[in-house]
Amino acid sequence: HVQLQASGGGLVQAGGSLRLSCTASGTTFSITRMGWYRQTPGNQREFVGSITSGGTTTYADSVKARFTISRSNDKNTMYLQMNNLKPEDTAVYYCNAIRVRAMSERPRGNQEIWGQGTQVTVSS
Repeated sequence: HVQLQASGGGLVQAGGSLRLSCTASGTTFSITRMGWYRQTPGNQREFVGSITSGGTTTYADSVKARFTISRSNDKNTMYLQMNNLKPEDTAVYYCNAIRVRAMSERPRGNQEIWGQGTQVTVSS
């Protein structure tokens, strides 16, 4: 199975930068995609960006050209580089992974895993 550990949140002024990390442990070879989501109080969790096992990245329109997702050489750590941060980027950020269950596992199919959140606060 897979566990996710997120880190790197904090307080930054508008226009500043932060880098979040998400490290996966366990059967990481089964991960097909990792992503970042964020959530503010009273709102649904929203997609920020993702990276597939093949390296393809996708971003929400609200963060394109400001945020960049990358990963370590062993593919076990995903990074979210956030530049030109805005107050509206303030949220709890969660990392996410999709893994393919082994043939011996039940139920079959993909499994979605969430890490704990890390708070990002951008002051104006």
